[in-house]
Amino acid sequence: MSKWFNALVWAISAMLVTMPVQADEYVETQWKELVPEGYKPPPVRSQAFYEANPELANQPELDAPMVESLDGKKIRIPGYVVQLEGDADKVTQFLLVPYYGACVHVPPPPPNQIVLVDFPQGVKYEDTFDAVWVEGVINVERVEGDVAVVGYRLTAATVKSFY
Repeated sequence: MSKWFNALVWAISAMLVTMPVQADEYVETQWKELVPEGYKPPPVRSQAFYEANPELANQPELDAPMVESLDGKKIRIPGYVVQLEGDADKVTQFLLVPYYGACVHVPPPPPNQIVLVDFPQGVKYEDTFDAVWVEGVINVERVEGDVAVVGYRLTAATVKSFY
């Protein structure tokens, strides 16, 4: 029975690995996948670096390239929230960034490392202080705002705590 059970587990595992992603599923996406092959983003530096070099405290590479093939895709991506719009209870629009402090404590990353998220139902204000998972449809869209220039816009279906 043990050999049969092991063979069954192996067969099921093999099927799950090779099953295609369904059209209604969100594909887990890493930040590096928002950067075209061959493009190297500038290094992330500390707040102390920018305090010592204030002339460098601007968003770099405003013409950074986007990954056009992501346009219209359903993705799931982790990140940190930079609140833009909402009320005392919830945030309905925010920037999603790959590391804590981006756009607030240090200059924004290049546009291909910032996603403008619209979430009309809103995420609770207190849930925006830690990392989150965002699921939704991403579009390649340049948006110039007061905080940063972004290269992607995402209409969120869900925003949940990363932890």
